[in-house]
Amino acid sequence: MTDTRIEPQSWMTAPATCAVLAPLRAGGAGVRFVGGCVRDAVAGRPISDIDLATDVSPERVMELLDAAGLKVIPTGIEHGTVTVVSDGRPYEVTTLRHDIETDGRHAVVAFTDDWEADAARRDFTMNALSLEPDGLLHDPFGGVADLRAGRVRFVGDPRQRIAEDVLRLLRFFRFYAHYGAPPPDPASLGACREMAHLLPRLSAERVRVELLKLLSAPDPASVIRVMRDEGVLDHFLAQATGIDRLARLVDIEAALDLNDPLRRLAAVLPVDGESARHLAQGLRLSNAERDRLVEMVAPPLEISPALGPPARRQLLYRIGESSWIDLVLIAWADGLAAPDDPDWRALLRASEGWRRPEFPLDGRDVKRLGMAEGAVVGELLRAVEVWWIAGDFSAGRKECLAKLRNLARSLS
Repeated sequence: MTDTRIEPQSWMTAPATCAVLAPLRAGGAGVRFVGGCVRDAVAGRPISDIDLATDVSPERVMELLDAAGLKVIPTGIEHGTVTVVSDGRPYEVTTLRHDIETDGRHAVVAFTDDWEADAARRDFTMNALSLEPDGLLHDPFGGVADLRAGRVRFVGDPRQRIAEDVLRLLRFFRFYAHYGAPPPDPASLGACREMAHLLPRLSAERVRVELLKLLSAPDPASVIRVMRDEGVLDHFLAQATGIDRLARLVDIEAALDLNDPLRRLAAVLPVDGESARHLAQGLRLSNAERDRLVEMVAPPLEISPALGPPARRQLLYRIGESSWIDLVLIAWADGLAAPDDPDWRALLRASEGWRRPEFPLDGRDVKRLGMAEGAVVGELLRAVEVWWIAGDFSAGRKECLAKLRNLARSLS
């Protein structure tokens, strides 16, 4: 074990944080920061969630925090976790534990007061760090050196760690994408390759979360290539054939300060709307996410800088600004144009400040002509709207009414 000291940072000494720490320590509990906040503090990255570990039972944690007037929620008390809200900010406090039984998806745990036993059950060395409120950093497995070297390494035997929870296999690649430097740790990579056949055991929800987090990394394409070369993709994302297109999209997004993991997922898939729909169902995407993915994978029409201004406006009217951005970026990545290509950038900017014109007619205008309710009302409105769009939205209400009357007369 290597212990060092770091200067307490503002998130460690913030009043809301101290309000959680103080009653626990006053009640005799040992308490340390753990997880991502410690890892990111050591790496010099911004801190998001603040998680704590303690050597007293979850019931004692709740008793001490409740007595201090804090809101405490037993969010995962069967696994030792409670959530406390301090000054509007949630903090997870988890009792130290060790695994009694695992089946690759779930673990039966027992509480302990042994800090190293708790660290030993974590996935990667960089996630096994713990930090005392005074800045004393505990590093039982060389996580600091690994973190600084860009080395993502399992705690102990990689195969055992994966057998305990197969999701760790995907987490290895996700953490490698966000924290790693090539080449990947050979022992860890070898275990992932050998045990990738276990991935279908995982729930769709857990796979989705890890996949989208991986795709949000600065350079996911290089990691997806490693997963393809090692045969890992075959077991959960065999459709990922567009890795070069993904790499181009990431470069384009980086130049524009964008990052959208669902769009990146679309870029790596083949142009096959039905396959995308099947994948969306398999990953349990929401209906909105499914429809967006399918539209990006199989766009309704071709988009390129060759579109003139009227055609751009007409397409924007049909698909809207957010879809426009998606489809322009995907089409851009599908070719060989550079991320700073002025023509593609101009095409993307066509949606800036764009306001959707309002079609001047509705169903009441059709009924005033004596048309009975039914499908014909919608058909007439759609016909006039198509004419109005083709005219670059220049016709006003008067001209649209005249067109409507002419079409109605032709039907009668």
